[in-house]
Amino acid sequence: MINLIKPLMPNATIGIVGGGQLGRMMAMSAKEMGFRVGVLDPTANCPTAQVADWHIVAAYDDVFALEEMARRADVITYEFENVSVEALNSILPYSHIPQGTDLLAITQDRLLEKSFLEANNIVIAPYATIISPTDIQDAIDSIGYPCVLKTTRGGYDGKGQHVLYSTADLAPSMNLLREGTCELEAWIPFEKELSILVAGNGETFTTFPVVENIHRNNILHQTIAPARIDPEVAEEAKRIAHIIAKALDLQGVLAIEMFLTKSGGLYVNELAPRPHNSGHYSIEACSMSQFDAHIRGICGWPLPEVSLLSPAVMVNVLGDELTETYELIATKPAWQFHYYGKEEAKTGRKMGHITVLTEDIAETTEEIYQTNIWD
Repeated sequence: MINLIKPLMPNATIGIVGGGQLGRMMAMSAKEMGFRVGVLDPTANCPTAQVADWHIVAAYDDVFALEEMARRADVITYEFENVSVEALNSILPYSHIPQGTDLLAITQDRLLEKSFLEANNIVIAPYATIISPTDIQDAIDSIGYPCVLKTTRGGYDGKGQHVLYSTADLAPSMNLLREGTCELEAWIPFEKELSILVAGNGETFTTFPVVENIHRNNILHQTIAPARIDPEVAEEAKRIAHIIAKALDLQGVLAIEMFLTKSGGLYVNELAPRPHNSGHYSIEACSMSQFDAHIRGICGWPLPEVSLLSPAVMVNVLGDELTETYELIATKPAWQFHYYGKEEAKTGRKMGHITVLTEDIAETTEEIYQTNIWD
């Protein structure tokens, strides 16, 4: 990976590929630091475009549009992993993409990601590659039930995967194989789902607190910071994060999702090469937000150690919860409301989030529950 010769200074332009809420919050951090911001996204008035200086309306794999962004931006970043690696590679000769495309390629393919983690001695769930239906039984004989069949590409928020508890679940899972090569993964009997953010500028790395994640219908519902875990587990998570960041010469933010077992074991489940939903609490609760860290990292700025200023609970606002949360604005003055500016509220679509700084996590989670919005 090529590092910047010197840090990028304010008034330079950052181009963001992807116009969702992560790009929006990246852009807001970049603007506060004095940068100009452009976005490439196919949707007019997308969340990032609402706060950016300019918007190229084009598909993420439109090479001509990416070339235009390369001409107009001093540095290019991406806000999600489904950007075309081939398209970005085509503009590498005349653009600077600090995150690089190797990281993107690794995190776009579950098998490549697992191979990378294994090569760095990171503990992951046992798995097998499934190319055809005949491979599944042999893999199950080795891995056992329950297990999870996952597509190798394109899955998020629980999409592209099917849990197998017995032979009765085999037939319905076959639809995934029609999408291409899959992987069969052992089900880890976890006690908690955790994540940690690590930020790098290519030379130095810093981690955020380990947080605890609660999912509903495979979509992140709530993040608790810090995670209610033993200090030894938190230290091990940080150690894993630094190993991964150094192996990647990381620039920008990387999220690492993990399973914690009852015995205290940690299994890395997934990597995300960008800021992450579970890091939104950092805007109010940390000495530096994940979005500030990402902009600093891709621009070659130094990265300080991150400290937690206050425990916090973050809850996602989905499309079917949106209007009800508006009613809380008048009654919850201490809550921090963030809305993403999406034009259409769909069931299951992330429309915003709320962060509550607290000294009593249990009391705050009960207060959130008592609103009757998140039943």
